[in-house]
Amino acid sequence: MSVMEEHIKRVNTKIQQLLKQYQSLQKINTQLSDEVKMLKASHETDLIRTTQLEQQVIILRSAAGQMSDSDKKSFEKIINQYVREIDKCIGLLSE
Repeated sequence: MSVMEEHIKRVNTKIQQLLKQYQSLQKINTQLSDEVKMLKASHETDLIRTTQLEQQVIILRSAAGQMSDSDKKSFEKIINQYVREIDKCIGLLSE
């Protein structure tokens, strides 16, 4: 075999190795992208659940009469937000 043919053969071999590595990395990238999407969805669900639980704690403290001033302000903000949302809904229904 000539020197040129050996170089071509080595280059072809290296290209094949690079293609295999590239395909492997593409699969890993796809898997990681899917995992990121799943974790983002899980994180969003956890944030919603945390917010709901915090609101329940405030409501329970209110019912038990054990609210501090900051808890009362937070509770009033939540109630006012609900009232605004209800008002918006009523406005949309009356149109």
